[in-house]
Amino acid sequence: MMTLSKIKTESNGRPARDRSVAAGLLSVVELSEPGRDCPLCPRLVEFRHAARAKNPDWFNAPVPTFGGQDAALLIVGLAPGMQGANRTGRPFTGDYAGDLLYATLKTYGFAEGDYQARPDDGFTLRDCRIVNAVRCVPPLNKPLPVEINTCRQFLIATMTQMPRLRAIVALGRIAHDSTLKALGLRAAAASFGHGAVHRSGHIKLYDSYHCSRYNTNTRVLTPAMFEAVFAKVREDIDG
Repeated sequence: MMTLSKIKTESNGRPARDRSVAAGLLSVVELSEPGRDCPLCPRLVEFRHAARAKNPDWFNAPVPTFGGQDAALLIVGLAPGMQGANRTGRPFTGDYAGDLLYATLKTYGFAEGDYQARPDDGFTLRDCRIVNAVRCVPPLNKPLPVEINTCRQFLIATMTQMPRLRAIVALGRIAHDSTLKALGLRAAAASFGHGAVHRSGHIKLYDSYHCSRYNTNTRVLTPAMFEAVFAKVREDIDG
């Protein structure tokens, strides 16, 4: 699979001698959002159909990226929550993880407005974008490795269409690992750890434990720990 660095090298270098390669790169860059009925992961498709039958008024589809392409910061989550983004159609909207994430983003100037846990609340991001490593809600919130690998093409495309991208915050190990592969970094050279910072060219990758209710209830992640990650991101971007 193509990585972000590979796409940028081949897109910005000499014209590809193989037209099929150039066409492949173009398709990766263009297809940043899977369709509503994306067929790529059979298990997730089956789960989606069951969710639509049970709750036909919910979003129940691959959740699109939130925020503008000109953002300097990209936040990568794991996957939509059943009661959260899968219901509302906006990343981290409608569950506890969103309460903590959006309050923190607002504190550090990456968002504005009044977050009310619904997609029509007028809450907006500033110089920030949010996406999930896996776009569809998985059973038990646990995507399979093949599903993570399949969905990475959309993560790569999302990153590629952000010309000002300077910082990525990975929420949890799965988001970290998929982002590493998207960037073309070796896992051995960039181990996951809360507060760790890694570099890929001009892009810095910041690790954080996921802001889930479980992690905060067990004190694996405290609000202060979470805020410290974004304080560092803000300092580096402004610097």
